[in-house]
Amino acid sequence: MLSLTKKRKVKLKASITLKKASEILGCSFVGNENHEITGFNEIHVVEPGDVVFVDHPKYYTKALSSAATTILIDKEVECPAGKGLLISKNPFADFNKLTKLFMPFVTWESTTGSDVIIGTGSVIHSTVIIGNNVVIGDNSIIHAGVNLMDNVTIGNNVVVQANTVLGSHAFYFKNTANGFDKLHTCGGVTLEDNVEIGALCTIDAGVTGTTVIGKGTKMDNQIHVGHDCVIGQNCLFAAQVGIAGCVIIEDDVTLWGQVGVAADLTIGKGAVVLGQSGLSKSIEGNKTYLGSPVGEARLKFRELAAVRKLPVVIEKLN
Repeated sequence: MLSLTKKRKVKLKASITLKKASEILGCSFVGNENHEITGFNEIHVVEPGDVVFVDHPKYYTKALSSAATTILIDKEVECPAGKGLLISKNPFADFNKLTKLFMPFVTWESTTGSDVIIGTGSVIHSTVIIGNNVVIGDNSIIHAGVNLMDNVTIGNNVVVQANTVLGSHAFYFKNTANGFDKLHTCGGVTLEDNVEIGALCTIDAGVTGTTVIGKGTKMDNQIHVGHDCVIGQNCLFAAQVGIAGCVIIEDDVTLWGQVGVAADLTIGKGAVVLGQSGLSKSIEGNKTYLGSPVGEARLKFRELAAVRKLPVVIEKLN
């Protein structure tokens, strides 16, 4: 069976120095001029060698203490040992400048891009569009009208139903005086083995990392998964579920129809969320939830029962 060996993070083919990065950006730096930069990532997926950007004092400590060894920051601060700083007037724009330079958007010249690998026994409909740097495993089925954008990896025995988009750009914008500036998307999407994605679904690529759908997970039609989400194994999502960016969903989670999940949350293993519920905070596993804002279903049902009695109570009081 085809192995999913491609790494989906923005790593440089050859490292650059802190001094070289400062020259590219036209900014000053703090640290050893030969300090090595090997990649670019967001704060939640950084590794040693990575550049991360920060442009708000609220997040300075988090960025400076992260695994990233180069921090693109809008204020000169004390540089942690072993790290380097790039002092920028606009870290967001300069991070974009670096990722666009080293991982630019590549125009497709046909319905199939470059560096595409398709495993044994897979069936790809003639109307499928395949971008650059795409892997499709063994015995998978990609139905009509599917769009596989750049940096998509599909495992073995996967089904993607008609008109789904994998790897659409992240919905990540910064509000500026001139409007909304977009953060350049150069990450990817990975569907592990035995995943099924319904029709008309959209799964956004990670900004610089990977959006992951775990082994054996099944999704109904018209579902949206935001950038950099990590969804565990054997999850079940009904139609019209909407998941914002950077959400972690552990194994064996069930989300029923039209559940909405806000960004940066965690849903614990084995949780069940009933239809039309809205999550604004993380929830524990192995419980059933209902409502918006969501709460444990047994308590929510008691609340609903109490609300139904209110007209009688009010009438008696009057």
